[in-house]
Amino acid sequence: MTEQSKGITAVQEEVDNWIKEFGVRYFNELTNMAQLTEEVGEVARIIARRYGEQSEKESDKNKDLGEELADVMFVVVCLANQTGTDLQAAWDMKMAKKTQRDKERHKNNEKLNP
Repeated sequence: MTEQSKGITAVQEEVDNWIKEFGVRYFNELTNMAQLTEEVGEVARIIARRYGEQSEKESDKNKDLGEELADVMFVVVCLANQTGTDLQAAWDMKMAKKTQRDKERHKNNEKLNP
């Protein structure tokens, strides 16, 4: 498996190993939730300024959207790890549910298919 084709389980293990080696321990769940909110805010700032109607400040132009999205993912994985959530299983179930529920919905949406 290449670094780019890791499954979610491997990502959870990678984060857990990183926390154990470099992070000392997980922040508590409430701290991580606050951190997640902060990281999502950074993503929102980039999207609002780069793709929305707000002007992008010079100091924001060098911000990397991918890096900020990865920060969000990191904290989500931390929350999953510390609460015993198997994200791969949850992801697989969610995709099956969405596929079953929405397999025709978007194709039949006049707003998406003018």
